[in-house]
Amino acid sequence: MKYAFSTLACPAWSVEEVVGAATDLGYDGVEFRQLDGEVIDPRAHRAQAERAVASCRRSGVEVCAFDTVCRFNDPNRAERERQVEELLHWIDLAHDLQVPRLRVFGGRDQARPSPAPSPDEGTTWVAASLRQAAPSAERAGVTVMLETHDAFSSAHRVAAVLQQVPSAHVAALWDSQHTHRVGERVEDVLHALGARLAHVHIKDARRRTPDGSEWEVVLLGEGEVPVREQLDALHRHGYAGYLSVEWEWHPGRIAPEVALAQHLAWLKAVPAR
Repeated sequence: MKYAFSTLACPAWSVEEVVGAATDLGYDGVEFRQLDGEVIDPRAHRAQAERAVASCRRSGVEVCAFDTVCRFNDPNRAERERQVEELLHWIDLAHDLQVPRLRVFGGRDQARPSPAPSPDEGTTWVAASLRQAAPSAERAGVTVMLETHDAFSSAHRVAAVLQQVPSAHVAALWDSQHTHRVGERVEDVLHALGARLAHVHIKDARRRTPDGSEWEVVLLGEGEVPVREQLDALHRHGYAGYLSVEWEWHPGRIAPEVALAQHLAWLKAVPAR
């Protein structure tokens, strides 16, 4: 497995600071969510993205993914079509810059005046949107990854989407906290996602409320996410992709350079079993 970090950890850093941290700390790659403090727009920020990718490659750092905010679980068909169109722009950018993966969301389950959509209906919307984008992803050689997040935090629900999208270029991104938060066991997650697992966001967290409605992201080993068990299972299943650290920095949290150093040291200290 290789190690990366998401720029969600360091929203105020310049590209030069991101590359410097990756090389100094020993990460293999980075996953871009922001550029120079701004959420990336695949059209407006194309030139900045080109420079960022080139800077990484000059330093031997791989850009393993771009993190889009495309969501496909909207009751409004026109909005879903708009999101697909946005994803197509991302696919063009990833193809041109040879970035192999794009993260997308299913989105939150949304109510509409009458009747409210069922989970199955939302799953169908997301699958239909990804089927639309799949031929473009295939031609571009880019993998679109649906993250276990929001209403699709369950690996089983993500798997239900992927069953309706028979393309090797549409896959799953396992966010290790969210499947734990919704009560899924590690082995069940990997069984559900199987060979469609393309990327992993690794992090630790603990409940802030007894009912588990609020969680706080913490340093690895300090929370209740079974990170060691997750790593052991990934090794057993032969996962050879990226473990991407997702430290969600906000004012008052531990500084990104401290958290990123701790995460990589912790991960490298865990023996493969």
